[in-house]
Amino acid sequence: MPERLFVFELANNHMGDVAHGLRVIDEIAGATQGFPFSFAFKLQYRDLDTFIHPDFADRMDIKYIKRFSETRLDRDQTRRLVARIKSHGFLTMCTPFDETSVDRIVEDGFDILKIASCSFTDWPLLEKIGATDLPIIGSTAGIRLNDLDNVVAFMRHREKAFSLMACVAQYPTPRADLQLNQIDVLKARYADLRVGYSTHEDPSETLPVAMAIAKGASIFEKHVGVPTEKYALNTYSADPAQVRVWLETARQAFVMAGVEGERIEPSAGELKALAGLRRGVFVKRAVKAGERLRDVDVFFAIPTETASITANDWSKYNQFQATQDIPAKAAVTSENTELRQVRAKVRSIVDRVKALLDQSRGVVPGEAELEISHHYGIERFDEFGITMVTVVNRNYCKKLIVVLPGQKHPEQYHEKKEETFHVLHGVLQLELDGVKRVCGPGSVITITPGMRHAFQSETGAVFEEISSTHFVNDSFYTDPAIGQNAERKTLLRHWID
Repeated sequence: MPERLFVFELANNHMGDVAHGLRVIDEIAGATQGFPFSFAFKLQYRDLDTFIHPDFADRMDIKYIKRFSETRLDRDQTRRLVARIKSHGFLTMCTPFDETSVDRIVEDGFDILKIASCSFTDWPLLEKIGATDLPIIGSTAGIRLNDLDNVVAFMRHREKAFSLMACVAQYPTPRADLQLNQIDVLKARYADLRVGYSTHEDPSETLPVAMAIAKGASIFEKHVGVPTEKYALNTYSADPAQVRVWLETARQAFVMAGVEGERIEPSAGELKALAGLRRGVFVKRAVKAGERLRDVDVFFAIPTETASITANDWSKYNQFQATQDIPAKAAVTSENTELRQVRAKVRSIVDRVKALLDQSRGVVPGEAELEISHHYGIERFDEFGITMVTVVNRNYCKKLIVVLPGQKHPEQYHEKKEETFHVLHGVLQLELDGVKRVCGPGSVITITPGMRHAFQSETGAVFEEISSTHFVNDSFYTDPAIGQNAERKTLLRHWID
């Protein structure tokens, strides 16, 4: 079916008068001129000789028996309507209310088959409809979720091209009962199906179609007719002038809604406006060429300058190094610095840590923070570094330590903390006060305060560190360069997903 399809429901508004039906088709076709949409006209078929119980065929006191009987058309008349619809280049759609009518729809060459809300769970009719090769649209007024699920499953199992229409079976539908949020419900529950909006509101209403478009509907249906001295129009059917206003509202709504399903690229005007409001990065002191700029070296203020690095560019994943001397209070720009991005490196670390944890079959608390230790900088993380997950840190502390294959943790000691390593996965080469030992899964090693320890793993290892309270200033490295590296850690939340 076309991407944006507007369906005009003729129903019984032909009044059983084929000439009037042809007039409705012609005048509505005229109202569609100039609009960039696809259009369909919809009829309804009932085999009245079997649809109405024979004992009630003459009961004109029953509303629908009277209505359907008085507007009956024969096969030649309905085929004339179908031919006129096609002559305007419109698609043809029809709603059957019985099995015989399904055969008529196929024989008459309709393009689309519609299921009325009252027939949505008419299983004998659905079996007949499901045996056709036509695309199918189902209206969902008054249908419970479990019935929706069952019919959608029925259509999916038969690999049918199936779409759903949100609608309300009140004629006309008051504003307070339109329930347009049902479009969201259908789109969320059946993400693989197209969802549309079938309208029964007062035909002078135009806001509903705009809202439906904003919610992502792409098929729209409205009852239409032409009032004459002989035939009045009901309260929920639109005349040609109202159809044109309805379509114009839809056109404007599509323009306002813009690109669908993807993030748009910002315009040059947007970028210029935003750049003027962003704070630039400026150095607090004179900076020499070759220095890496850190948080303590800069401040953020307006106005920005041409090629300025802004506060929006400044993050733990972006590292700036001066390529020339920068005077105090001068702007940091793309011309006097070089950017090194580490986001991809961090993403790679997280992916490898998660893979090793999966191998170890360990379960990690969902809200636990991941601490990446890169003792000599993140660029040397694969050689020197570890990752840690702090599970609890009270009077007692438990951490999960991940050592990736080939990584080393430099020698350190603690003055206050006593800790015990429990190896869960892989092989850990541990060095305690210069004495080396190899620890496999199940190994338990206690490290007392003052004991110098370093470790590494050729294969990758996961172990628990169980200790007394962890203190931020209680790790002392043999290599003083590590202690002088103020940015040797990267902390991440929400890393598991």
